[in-house]
Amino acid sequence: MLKLEDEARKRLWDMVVSQLEQYAADVDSYPVSPQDAWTKIQEEVARFDFQQPVEPEKIIEFAASQLSRNQVHTPSRHYYGLFNPCPTSMSIFADAMVAAFNPQMAGAGHNPFATTVEQHLITTFGKLMGFSEGRIDGTFTTGGAEANHTALVCALSHRFVQFRNKGVRSLSAQPVVYVSAEAHHSIMKAARLSGLGTDAVREIPVDSKFRLDLKVLERFIADDKKSHNEPVMIVGTAGTTSCGAIDPLQPLSELALKYHCWFHVDAAWGGAAAIVPEMRGLLSGIDSADSITFDCHKWLSVPMGAGTFITRHTDVLDRTFRIANDYMPRDDQDGALADPYARSMQWSRRFIGLKVFMSLAVAGLAGYADTIRHQTQMGDLLRQRLIADEWNIVSDTTLPIVCFNCKDIKQNSPEFLSSIAKQVVDSGNAWISTTRLGQGINVVRACITNFRTDEQDVERLVATLQAARQAVQQDLLVG
Repeated sequence: MLKLEDEARKRLWDMVVSQLEQYAADVDSYPVSPQDAWTKIQEEVARFDFQQPVEPEKIIEFAASQLSRNQVHTPSRHYYGLFNPCPTSMSIFADAMVAAFNPQMAGAGHNPFATTVEQHLITTFGKLMGFSEGRIDGTFTTGGAEANHTALVCALSHRFVQFRNKGVRSLSAQPVVYVSAEAHHSIMKAARLSGLGTDAVREIPVDSKFRLDLKVLERFIADDKKSHNEPVMIVGTAGTTSCGAIDPLQPLSELALKYHCWFHVDAAWGGAAAIVPEMRGLLSGIDSADSITFDCHKWLSVPMGAGTFITRHTDVLDRTFRIANDYMPRDDQDGALADPYARSMQWSRRFIGLKVFMSLAVAGLAGYADTIRHQTQMGDLLRQRLIADEWNIVSDTTLPIVCFNCKDIKQNSPEFLSSIAKQVVDSGNAWISTTRLGQGINVVRACITNFRTDEQDVERLVATLQAARQAVQQDLLVG
């Protein structure tokens, strides 16, 4: 049963394709959120005790049915969530091909095509971010969290020669990392896993536009130096998760240079703005970064996970990650290709880059630029329609993420806004969320994550929000 006969395999492929095509046709009509209770799902899964084989057709049908009913449908045009995209057709084909060919991505000589494709993509993205050709290196990662972790380890390795072999115990001073209070919490996790501990991360308050406050940052650095701590890395965020704020990257790069810090830019989502000529100014200063995180499984709409770590230091990955061993094959005798395992946190891994390569090859950078423009226009339309319905727009960003609350301040408690969001989600018409910005500003959050979302979808969301607000207000009056 591990290797099915030819005819059975072809029959099952047809069945899988039929299920996928049916999902693609129907996904926008599904309730966006899961339909069954957790207990029901657990009971149905528990029926498979793996003691007796199940017919392949039955398990394919079961899995497709469960996925159709019991997930938040991130490919839906009514999903306004956390940067999870509707995957491109070419990326779906690519992931299936990678599963079937199963290339080994540890040693370059085992798959020179895969290694070359990923290096070519890293170079392409590095040039888009403004790095000079010939001074671009990087690696594909499982996502932004791994890329941010890679940045911290590289910063430590770059700053402290002894760190690679002797670790943090060999350092004479406590290394310190500086991030915006709105930055992604993967930086915290990276500090913990790197042995620094989360106390080594300074969360810098933000200004009125939810960007890292430069004056406060410099005070924090001065205080750390007085305490004999060692400032090591400054992180600028290009498109915060909660509201899409872009930190002042150019001034941050200058401060990093002044205090001899590694300057990392987490552009996991917002970095795609570099593809659109008229939006590149939003990322001014990113070309001065020592390293960049950029996720293709966000605005480039390929399946998770497809992150990248990009750096202008062409030797730092090798110095940080290479381990001597005798068992890895050395098929690439001329050394033209660098072994991926020797330049990343991973060892054996999936060929991540093919879904990006095939999607870019078919759509082209111009096609992606048009798609990003469309999503940005839908974000603008959503803001306009919300203002017309007397919502208050809280965040100020060009990116298609909208944070808003009620004009009546009394109605902006976490409970009130969460009730509105829950009403919207429970309706099945859309998926949105709530968050808190800056010094405790409660908001509803909606992000245009889907390249298929259009004007009618925006109108449907606004109407659903209006109905939800009225229902919650009525419940309060009755209560």
